[in-house]
Amino acid sequence: VRGTVNDEVTLVLPGGQVIVAVLTHESAGALGLEPGADACALVKASWVVLAVADEAEATLKVSARNQLHGTVETVAAGAVNSEVTLALDGGGTLTAVITNDSVGALQLDVGRRAIALFKASSVILAVTG
Repeated sequence: VRGTVNDEVTLVLPGGQVIVAVLTHESAGALGLEPGADACALVKASWVVLAVADEAEATLKVSARNQLHGTVETVAAGAVNSEVTLALDGGGTLTAVITNDSVGALQLDVGRRAIALFKASSVILAVTG
């Protein structure tokens, strides 16, 4: 955890990417969040949106505070939706559930670079202990 505990908490992932979470002061206090503390971020797979960047466009301009970059590791297609797992830059994985049509439109094949997007209000924080 980095920064001060207000309504916003920033978690730094092992590879240096960050996740921003918004929570109440009461929740932050109950979890004992403070700079340097260990915490876990939980995000429901269906809350994650995937995007691919055009080679000419270095950054996406979107309202989602969280933008984690990675490479498609697996695509498990179902009847309507697919589970797409990204190997995040710097380590770790993230799985999103998106429609099969979106998998096709974004050409999300194994090895394709992609960006996982989700709102700070979609992050649930947890601590051990």
